[in-house]
Amino acid sequence: MAGKLIILSGPSGTGKSTISRKILEMDEFNLSFSISACSRKIREGEIEGKDYYFLTIDSFKSKIEDNEFLEWEEVYPNQYYGTLKIEVERLKSMGKNIIFDVDVNGAMSIKRRYKEESVTIFIQPPSLDTLEQRLRSRKSETEETIAKRLRKVNMENTYARKFDHVIINENLDDAVKKAADIVRDFLIQ
Repeated sequence: MAGKLIILSGPSGTGKSTISRKILEMDEFNLSFSISACSRKIREGEIEGKDYYFLTIDSFKSKIEDNEFLEWEEVYPNQYYGTLKIEVERLKSMGKNIIFDVDVNGAMSIKRRYKEESVTIFIQPPSLDTLEQRLRSRKSETEETIAKRLRKVNMENTYARKFDHVIINENLDDAVKKAADIVRDFLIQ
């Protein structure tokens, strides 16, 4: 079945992007990645139109006003993230199932709109210390950014109970296997 939505979310640094990439590599799921739009600066190694659609703040706000987003969030002051409606429709028209890597509010917005067509998976770190270590190992975050992300974790973790599934990413291979099992079960329903 095509057109189903797999929504991964959780605090920054939990491994949701890595897990989603590994699931995408599995040919059995007919998946395409929903590329989010954001207003933050591009990080080293990221590619426009592959990792994100990088927009200026003004361009992002204009698309909000024009109702072009399925969901969007001002995650940090003047740092917007969102899913363009046209991106979801493009992938659905190609007969693809779609995997999302979004923040918790975005996940809930997509789930509300596509309740029967979607499954939500919350990726949780084994501990706050592990999460901090992962954020630091990126070497792309400032101390201020790391502190902001860590302050946000408690709020994000309160959403876990609203998700269809929760995976604690203590071991990446185990977390990928659990996520793949969830996706497999969902797609054959």
